Order: sequence, then structure tokens, then C-alpha cells
Amino acid sequence: MSAIVIYASTTGFTKKYAEWIAQDLGADLIEARRLRSETLQNYDTIIYGGSLHAVGIRGITSLKKNFALLEGKRVIVFATGTTPSRADVPAEVINANFSPEERERIHFFYLRGGFDYSRLGLVDKLLMNLLRLKLARKKERTPDERGMLAAYSRPVDFTKKAYIQDLIACAEGKA
Repeated sequence: MSAIVIYASTTGFTKKYAEWIAQDLGADLIEARRLRSETLQNYDTIIYGGSLHAVGIRGITSLKKNFALLEGKRVIVFATGTTPSRADVPAEVINANFSPEERERIHFFYLRGGFDYSRLGLVDKLLMNLLRLKLARKKERTPDERGMLAAYSRPVDFTKKAYIQDLIACAEGKA
């Protein structure tokens, strides 16, 4: 099997997963912004990972614009976010990012990442400050919302190498 892991990471959590996946599979690793379309032709397994922003997968357009080149290839997408893994999270992310045709051809995994406000760029900090204000104004908050507010002052890292096991099995054709 020839595999490549492509990733778009804002604060390093997606990159950490991408590195673990590439290492376990003996796959090549590349940042999405450096991807050239012709590179995809050299692999039979394409793995793409991006962090979630709202429900959008960062950088997924670099894969989607080349979707026609992926015919006959195993395509795996993973997204990372701070939300605990629940049954509704993958469906919401898949529906927001992929057409019905694309959904038929990809294997999707949600991997819990983390949050480090200090590592965000200016635009992301502005957007996250809007979220913080919205959450701070709520009278009643869910446990996820309380945790998110706390993470602004204290970074959180929920990554675990064990979370990639199902993705690795899928890439190896065992799942």
C-alpha cells in the first residue's frame, strides 16, 4: 500500500495525529498548503486531516478540488476538535463538508484534539473571542461550554495515539 497523509493544522493537534498516522502506516506526510494535484496520483490511499472551525474542516477544499483524481483510491478524512466524540459529531461534520457523492467515497473519523488560544492567529483569535463572549453571556452552560471557556486561559490537549487505531485499520483495509 502506498499512502500519503495530508494535513492542515492551526495549533498542532491535527499535525500530531497526522504524524502518528504517517508513522504507523509508513506513509508520506505533507501539509495541505504544499500539496500539488499531481502528487495524489502516486498513492492508492489518501488520508486528509484538518481541524474543525465551527463544523468546517480546515483546508478540505485542497482535497475536494482534486476529488476526480481520487477515483479508485481509498480516501480517508479525519477532523480534530475539542468536542468529546459523540455519535452526532461525525454526522454533522460529514453533512456540512461533503456532497452525497463525496460521502459515498470517503471514510470519516473524528479525533478529539485540543485547544490552545495562545497558538491561534489574529483572525482565529478574533473569531474565538466572539465565541467566548457568546458563551460568557449564557446563563446556563453545558459541560462542553464550561470546558471551552476554561481552555482560553489553560490550554487543553485531549489527543491520544489510541484514537487512531480504527483509522489505521481502515487504511490497511482491515475495517
